Amino acid sequence: MSLPLPPPARAHDPVTPESGLGLATPEHWASGPPSQAQPLLRQEAKGEEEEGEETGVQGAWGTGTAEQGWRGWGKAAEAAAAEEGQVEARGAPAVGSGSPAGGAGGGRGGWRRLLAWLRRRQPQCCPCAAPLPRSAAHCCHGGTKMAALAYNLGKREINHYFSVRSAKVLALVAVLLLAACHLASRRYRGNDSCEYLLSSGRFLGEKVWQPHSCMMHKYKISEAKNCLVDKHIAFIGDSRIRQLFYSFVKIINPQFKEEGNKHGNIPFEDKIAAVKVDFLWHPEVNGSMKQCIKVWTEDSVAKPHVIVAGAATWSIKIHNGSNEALSQYKMNITSIAPLLEKLAKTSDVYWVLQDPVYEDLLSENRKMITNEKIDAYNEAAVSILNSSTRNSKSNVKMFSVSKLIAQETIMESLDGLHLPESSRETSAMILMNVCCNKILKPVDGSCCQPRPPLTLIQKLAACFFTLSIIGYLIFYIIHRNAHRKNKPCTDLESGEEKKNIINTPVSPLEILLQSFCKLGLIMAYFYMCDRANLFMKENKFYTHSTFFIPIIYILVLGVFYNENTKETKVLNREQTDEWKGWMQLVILIYHISGASTFLPVYMHIRVLVAAYLFQTGYGHFSYFWIKGDFGIHRVCQVLFRLNFLVVVLCIVMDRPYQFYYFVPLVTVWFMVIYVTLALWPQIIQKKANGNCFWHFGLLLKLAFLLLCICFLAYSQGAFEKIFSLWPLSKCFELKGNVYEWWFRWRLDRYILAFILIRNIPGYARSVYSSFFAWFGKISLELFICQYHIWLAADTRGILVLIPGNPMLNIIVSTFIFVCVAHEISLITNDLAQIIIPKDNSSLLKRLACIAAFFCGLLILSSIQDKSRH
Repeated sequence: MSLPLPPPARAHDPVTPESGLGLATPEHWASGPPSQAQPLLRQEAKGEEEEGEETGVQGAWGTGTAEQGWRGWGKAAEAAAAEEGQVEARGAPAVGSGSPAGGAGGGRGGWRRLLAWLRRRQPQCCPCAAPLPRSAAHCCHGGTKMAALAYNLGKREINHYFSVRSAKVLALVAVLLLAACHLASRRYRGNDSCEYLLSSGRFLGEKVWQPHSCMMHKYKISEAKNCLVDKHIAFIGDSRIRQLFYSFVKIINPQFKEEGNKHGNIPFEDKIAAVKVDFLWHPEVNGSMKQCIKVWTEDSVAKPHVIVAGAATWSIKIHNGSNEALSQYKMNITSIAPLLEKLAKTSDVYWVLQDPVYEDLLSENRKMITNEKIDAYNEAAVSILNSSTRNSKSNVKMFSVSKLIAQETIMESLDGLHLPESSRETSAMILMNVCCNKILKPVDGSCCQPRPPLTLIQKLAACFFTLSIIGYLIFYIIHRNAHRKNKPCTDLESGEEKKNIINTPVSPLEILLQSFCKLGLIMAYFYMCDRANLFMKENKFYTHSTFFIPIIYILVLGVFYNENTKETKVLNREQTDEWKGWMQLVILIYHISGASTFLPVYMHIRVLVAAYLFQTGYGHFSYFWIKGDFGIHRVCQVLFRLNFLVVVLCIVMDRPYQFYYFVPLVTVWFMVIYVTLALWPQIIQKKANGNCFWHFGLLLKLAFLLLCICFLAYSQGAFEKIFSLWPLSKCFELKGNVYEWWFRWRLDRYILAFILIRNIPGYARSVYSSFFAWFGKISLELFICQYHIWLAADTRGILVLIPGNPMLNIIVSTFIFVCVAHEISLITNDLAQIIIPKDNSSLLKRLACIAAFFCGLLILSSIQDKSRH
């Protein structure tokens, strides 16, 4: 993506300290370039300023397109070389022609010859006519001019090869490669995220455990009881298993105390939730443990739903670490393995591998328990249990993640054998995720969750996008064949090409199919990132450095890339784009760093969101106030641009409209402003300037609006009654109620201060950051797209495209994320021009079709909700 750099001076501007690094004019060249070059440069300088199609800023810095600029410089360089006798006056190939080769290769050679010609010319401003020595060559800053010329031409060459379009192509290639790598990895390593949860992970900070490739949910008491209702969980083993039992029970009942006979069975039962958890004391893998397990294999006995077993340290301790004890352990676990395998067909069975010990802290009667012995016992358990079934994978799952946890925390142990409480809690929470994620399906608990089944609406959307892609490919093939027939032919006599005079315009149907084709591919990427479990996800972890260092970095970039504004009025267009840009970047960093857990940052971000809403409202108010355009076309255009992406995501990602809360906020406030100003009497700037009485009328309107806002803000009951009415409830309900909508609406209803700070100095109004303004133009798309393709699990986690390297992962995912957001912005603008025509009769027909579409969507949504319940 080409970043917006300061534009060079026009060709007719003199190179002065005020103009900065600009292009030298013909009047300042030593003896003047040939006459052929001057009209070309002046014609380029007079090119109309228009918005660039690829960079989102002015094309070729306000002097026509990049292709026109290269063509002009190529011809100027050719003329300069012709004056020196290097190129013949006639018959020379046109450097910088419209062809790709000419535009690229010819352009480079052209400006190099132009620089060589400039070096040979004598500065015009020097009074002496004789050739000057090298030391006097800079008497009129000729070297500065040449450096400025090289700087600006170099920028153009960089932007010619690395534009937004080339960045998007690179992003597409990156997505395809990453998808292929992750798909191959899933096939090779398996697609079961439960295995990753039970076997691998790392600590984020000191106490936050991050499983490999998936997210772990922290269960609350109510969630744990809801998951384990009518369940029986049994823990069998030694004192380490007893520790795991206590930590697991404390998730259900934090008041449960660790008391009773340590070398005996310990029961727990919550009769209200109908949850039963038992610990059975069997410190050795022997006949006693085998008999306990064998009873559960009988058909007439109720079996536990979950069995957690493990033991080894007592065998090492009692037999003083002898090899005979290890051999006996292998024999015993071999006899138990078929019973565990039989139980695993109807229950979830987990064998807990032994954690390492901290040998320096072990007491004298435990010195024989070494990490070498523990590894030998673990290897025996794994090899025997995994080979207990032939030609199939064992159903008994290895709980080996506690080993990794213990390796990091065993130094904090009190006796060198038993883990500290924080480590036990982590292991218990992992076990709770294994048992409950597939039942409750928490958003931020992607481990052990299967891919959600496609809904009827999602299937219809997939069919629509598939047909759009096929239709566009057919259209493209037909159009390409027609283009080949109209290709210019060569005149045999003159040797020149005869170009076809007729230029076929791009039809709205082609734009429509192309837009939906691109959108379909982008939505496929959204689905792969946040629904298909193809890419990995990780939990957020906040540190001050992960939030403030990126803030400082973007601040430096924003200050570095600055330009002069076209106007210096308060809240001009460049300033509002800049404002939206830096606020959006700060909000993005806030989300990905998990800074919501830090209260001061959270409070300031809420101010930024409120400021964003104010600025959006101010922009709409200014438009209606100045233009006085209250027509239906304007309203439909704004509503379409605001809601198109969110509506598509609601369909593809199966999420309610209120889930993307920011769009409902800006939509409602736009309608509030529109209704306030459009109702009688319609007061606009032109009318108010003629009679100051209208200013008083506008103040009355705004005062009444303020009273309504305060009433709804402090009357939750009235607010919920209004927005609970059908069909408003389908738009604003989240998890069955509108409380979240009331909270968001009430939280972000006021802001003013930044406007005063930003506009007090006169100089501050005359410049703006082009870096921030570029992001400000796509701020809405950035805010919405982050939910699924930058963050993960509906903003609860972080998308992992490149595992094992967090910094590289953030760089790559951010690059793809920004490219996608920019492309969606272009697609939305193209579709808005087609779907929302200016003709009122056509617009009414389109609105009728849109209303029918939403009615059908509501009906299908109601059918889906009934089938789910």
